[in-house]
This record gives sequence, C-alpha cells and structure tokens, in this order.
Amino acid sequence: MKRLFLLRHAKAQPQDGGIEDFDRTLMLTGMQDAGAMARYMRKSDYKADLILCSSAVRTTQTAELVLHELESEIEYREALYLADAAKIVAAVRGAPVSVSALMIVGHNPGLEATATQLAREPVRRKERARHEALEEKFPTCALAVLDFDVGRWRDVAQGSGKLAEFVRPKDL
Repeated sequence: MKRLFLLRHAKAQPQDGGIEDFDRTLMLTGMQDAGAMARYMRKSDYKADLILCSSAVRTTQTAELVLHELESEIEYREALYLADAAKIVAAVRGAPVSVSALMIVGHNPGLEATATQLAREPVRRKERARHEALEEKFPTCALAVLDFDVGRWRDVAQGSGKLAEFVRPKDL
C-alpha cells in the first residue's frame, strides 16, 4: 500500500507589483496554519518518507514548517512550481518503490485537480463528505490524504485512491 499526502502551501503575501509570484513569502496566518497542520500530522502519526516540494518560496517555507514536526527527506523541484495535475501525477509515479508515504507540497489548481483525479468514487458516507469538502474548495494549507492499494508508485491510476482524509486549517 502507498499513501500520498497532497499539501497546498499556506497563506502567502498577496501578489503586488513589487514582488514576483515565485518569491512570495508566507503571511503570519500562513505560518500559524502550517505549524498547526504539521502538529496535526504528527498527532495523527502521519509520516512521509519523502517530500517533493515546489521550489517557490511559499511552498519551501510551508514544507520547512512541516519538517519541524515530521522527520523526512525533502527534494525541491522547479517542475512542481504551479504544476498541473499531469506533472504532479508524473512526479508521484516517478517516486522510488522504497517510499511508502509520499508528500507533495505545491499549488492550486494543480493539487486540487490531482486529488480529484486520483480519488475513487466514495464508498462510505464519511468518504463522501470528504469528497464534497474537497470539491467545494482546496484552500491554502489544506491536506488531502490518499491511500492506494498498489506496490509501486508507477501503478497509481486515475480514480484508484481512497480519500482517507481531507483537512483544512479551519478544521483544526
């Protein structure tokens, strides 16, 4: 079994004329949300063997706050900056077989599209409620957890993941 964590970066400074989008930093509320999400992950005993993170400033700051609570290996990838679902799924499918839990820290709309694409049709009421929350909005610092009954990441297929959890900062 493989577990995929999709974490959207926390709330960042608004884009204005003076700063490039890539260089936007986290706002104080974003730092607080990322810290709270990281603590939630630790308390939930979530572990990621590998984190693949967009190299944008706001995603790297979010990932570093997560790393304060979780011990993990991290790789920063320019290809994940504003990546669409196809690029994110390619990164997932390219993960080493030895990794059982993988986290992607990235951006919307790519993360939301990836979660929606990979999640199976809900089987139970709780899973249906998670799907509805995901379809409503994938806000900053939200976390989607998908479980796949596969032995290799390259076998992850559309509609094959169980949406085990979808947590937003307002849920914490």
